[in-house]
Amino acid sequence: MAKRKRILIVRPDRIGDVVLSTPIPREIKKTYPDSFVAVLLRKYTQDVYSNNPYVDKIILIDDEVGKSFWGKVTEIRKYKFTHSLILLPTERLNYLLFFAGIPYRVGVGHKFYQFITFTRYVDREKYIPLRHEADYCMDLARKIGVDSNNLNTEIFLTDEEKRKVNQTREKLLEGKKYLIGVHASSGNSSPNWTAEEYRNLVIRLIKEKDISIAVTDNIISDRLKKIEGVSYPNENKSLRESILNFASLDLLISASTGPMHIAAALKVKTLSMFCPLTACSPKLWGPLGNKSKIILPQENYCQTVCPGDPKKCTFSGQGGIDVMKVLEETKKFLY
Repeated sequence: MAKRKRILIVRPDRIGDVVLSTPIPREIKKTYPDSFVAVLLRKYTQDVYSNNPYVDKIILIDDEVGKSFWGKVTEIRKYKFTHSLILLPTERLNYLLFFAGIPYRVGVGHKFYQFITFTRYVDREKYIPLRHEADYCMDLARKIGVDSNNLNTEIFLTDEEKRKVNQTREKLLEGKKYLIGVHASSGNSSPNWTAEEYRNLVIRLIKEKDISIAVTDNIISDRLKKIEGVSYPNENKSLRESILNFASLDLLISASTGPMHIAAALKVKTLSMFCPLTACSPKLWGPLGNKSKIILPQENYCQTVCPGDPKKCTFSGQGGIDVMKVLEETKKFLY
């Protein structure tokens, strides 16, 4: 009789990265129904996996035990994992899982510390051909026998949370037909509008009689504060509270950012501004599992106008993405 697989998925990264890992436990459980599946996360992102029926245990890398390397080794060792999938390897994580006694460890790439610890690997081959990040991550599950191309992300709510979502939606709608979220921040992880451009969009959207607007950032830019007719449901809220508020939306407008992936995992429509450069491409980072619309600058924008650094790009200038373009696409998407 084959030994029961006990699999640890390692993703102590940012919110969007963690959301994109959610297909993996589901597809593992489909292939190995009796397996024990755990995830190793940062405390901040654990709410992405709360109530997930395919995950048996959430382990935190940065709790009190995590302050001690050997303390965390001891904690992980007690679960007697047979496999670990390290979606973004670091040297510390590599040695942590090695000393935790996990016999079959898979990572990405060919680092020396992986070689000397007999860690198996998958190769992204310089992103050629360009595939989705979730698909590259699924390669690690494929390495242990999972045969799946289902990359749809998922966040699961309890029945009580669903009731709260309905209550929140009714409150924020204020009798209107559509509830649109506008998320202005991106953690400097991708090209994005200035706060002023988002303000211009919000002011135009609130003039639409059927639309109610919620600015969904946790920390609100001064340029977006106290706009009459706009709500700010996520200000200073926990991640799980914010997730429930995202679930109440009809549409989220944003750049490529973690909340976009949260909305997609909740099956909320997304309208997202993206850069066509490989590192920022929607082919690599686009939303999965929902109805979505991607807006890109014009074809030659990156060569002629963009500063060349995605972190500095604001989509401004000729051929970029302006408020009228997003407003037009919003109306097409909703009506």
